[in-house]
Amino acid sequence: MHLLWHSLHRKLRYSSKPRWRMSPTSAPWMKCGNCGEVSEKWQYIRLMDSVALKGGRGSASMVQKCKLCARENSIEILSSTIRSYNAEDNEKFKTIVEFECRGLEPVDFQPQAGFAAEGVESGTVFSDINLQEKDWTDYDEKAQESVGIYEVTHQFVKC
Repeated sequence: MHLLWHSLHRKLRYSSKPRWRMSPTSAPWMKCGNCGEVSEKWQYIRLMDSVALKGGRGSASMVQKCKLCARENSIEILSSTIRSYNAEDNEKFKTIVEFECRGLEPVDFQPQAGFAAEGVESGTVFSDINLQEKDWTDYDEKAQESVGIYEVTHQFVKC
């Protein structure tokens, strides 16, 4: 499953940091692939987390037992698939991360903190950008102009 990202921005390139994370208000709603039950709240899923699967079958970024059917499901963030969203991607959907879904599928996503941006012309780095409101603005001193990320949208696409 791919997370596609779309945004309008002005003279910035931005990306998720290697420590890309989601928090309770920025994580996806998850759905059980077995029975279709959707979680009642936002879920944590972070690249740095590794949870062992039952029976020594490896690990995943998140392991969760379905409250309805009791099946153990998991999802893994594929770190090698994390991509930057750059100025040339403006107003286009682009895959920024892929997941290996083993019975657990994201159905909604709300970004929050942990994003970074760089001024295209000035090289000014803006770190720990919070996109919870789907918009972010700042002022680039070197370029002497306002910069921002606006109207962030997303979609999940099955591979």
